[in-house]
Amino acid sequence: MRAVVCERYGTPESLTVTEIPARPLDSGSVRIAVHYAAVNFPDVLLMADDYQISVPTPFVPGSEFAGTVTEVADEDSGIAVGDRVMGTGLFGAFAEEVMMPARSLRHLPVGVSMRQAAAAGVAYRTAYHSLRSVARVAPDDPVVVLGAGGGVGLAAVTLGTALGTDVYAVASSQEKLDAAREHGARHVINHRAVQLRTALREVLTDGAAAVIDPVGGSLSEPALRSLRRGGRFVTVGFASGEIPRIPLNLVLVKGVRILGFQFGDIAPDEFTRNEEELRELLRSGRVVPHVGAEFSLDQTGEALRLVADGHAIGKVLIRISGD
Repeated sequence: MRAVVCERYGTPESLTVTEIPARPLDSGSVRIAVHYAAVNFPDVLLMADDYQISVPTPFVPGSEFAGTVTEVADEDSGIAVGDRVMGTGLFGAFAEEVMMPARSLRHLPVGVSMRQAAAAGVAYRTAYHSLRSVARVAPDDPVVVLGAGGGVGLAAVTLGTALGTDVYAVASSQEKLDAAREHGARHVINHRAVQLRTALREVLTDGAAAVIDPVGGSLSEPALRSLRRGGRFVTVGFASGEIPRIPLNLVLVKGVRILGFQFGDIAPDEFTRNEEELRELLRSGRVVPHVGAEFSLDQTGEALRLVADGHAIGKVLIRISGD
């Protein structure tokens, strides 16, 4: 099968596309023909060996996909040949086939295409769990979303709107802000054109209820300052490449909470509720993932470069076979 291979740690341009042998199916595993794979910022970090987990080279990068089951090891796994599934893993998705444990797969909601499913994986689940169970937003809450044009950021804008919140989108270009408006943001701020702290203070006279931050860096502190008393700051990642240094006196004086998101920290009953709610939003068409760019398997390096440089709008996909 054809696959993208990271032979040595480095940049997206160092990847090769080559033929590799298909592995024998392990017990409890499933083989899937990949239709679409999605590109995420951790993919860039992993292949540069800058992620918190190191994967020995050579390996096939790619952490999420949607495709059709072609082989199952155990007939009682709940997954059958021909099923349309989506899944996530640390690596392996940028290939014509991927092998995953059956327990790691989810069936596509009825009416959702492979393309939509691949785009709605990690980013939309991260955003929804962050909004529902960490930020605990309510209808009409003012919510600041940083990096509002990126994968998680635009997902948070879209899902925050679906939950009835008043979204204040912060991004680095007019194109990204236009996408945020298209997906429901009522207020947009280009942080490269204004001083973010002043701009947020002017539009949020009573303060924000929550901040969703997948970016970090110099944007985090002014966003934190925009919170009203008791507000929640949810850190999701550091796409800027810079971990912010937050003055803790702000937490004391403002009485706000700084919270980190991890899937494993969500209570089981809330996790199930959130997953079911998100599936229904996708199935009903109330939420449609934004795909900003699509590449072929041979163009995977270009796709990763787009994400690495922060120029992607919404999700970037690798199209490997037909939908």
